Amino acid sequence: MNELLSALRAESYMLKIILNQSIVKPQAVILDTDNTLYPYDVANQAATKEVAKKVVELLGVDEMSFHNAYTEARQEIKAQLNFTASSHSRLLYYQRTIEKLGMGTRILHALDLEQTYWRSFLTHTQLFPGAVDFLQKLKSDNVKTANITDLTAQIQFRKIIYFGLDELFDYVVSSEESGADKPHIKSFKLALDKLSINPSKVWMVGDNADADIAGGNLCGMITIQKVHNGVALGKSENTPHIIFDDFQELMSYYSSLE
Repeated sequence: MNELLSALRAESYMLKIILNQSIVKPQAVILDTDNTLYPYDVANQAATKEVAKKVVELLGVDEMSFHNAYTEARQEIKAQLNFTASSHSRLLYYQRTIEKLGMGTRILHALDLEQTYWRSFLTHTQLFPGAVDFLQKLKSDNVKTANITDLTAQIQFRKIIYFGLDELFDYVVSSEESGADKPHIKSFKLALDKLSINPSKVWMVGDNADADIAGGNLCGMITIQKVHNGVALGKSENTPHIIFDDFQELMSYYSSLE
């Protein structure tokens, strides 16, 4: 197993079966959002640059001072709200950052920076090729679909609507709704309850081995890892059943199953 995973890191990620287990066509498919349906880093970097420019004119501080304060603020919020949806809140990050800069709680400024971030983020997002085709194929085959995602419902709902996927998911579960981030099984269990399907007949598709794959494995689902540049392959108990890079490949594999 370790030799296989090492070899896969050095080559392009064609669809491969990792765990030797009989895999049948699913009755439901659950997908993660960030870095599974679209590349997260590109959008995040662009949005971060836009905020940095806004900071100079809005707060009158240099980018380095803001960056240092933001890094500390983000770490504090994450530690304070560990493994909850609010721990990802850009609004809370910016509020705490401004406070660290000695300006008190500037609500309008915090809101302005948050809106700047998400407007830029969404304009720089693009779905991975084949993602929509795969979801449309599942819908045409009457396979139930769900989306489970960390972060607040409002932000993740905006992403799904922006991508035009709201009619392609039967259910959406955010960690705000479930009460805990992945890999805690709360989000997975809630999605399975909504789907009302045995987990052995459900595919869990995600990029993060420590979150998506770990939780899916714990719940007894068939786990499928979306791997591309910067994604670490799952190992040990976080090993996926299948890895893939291209959604068209995954759709072809799905269509080949009985």
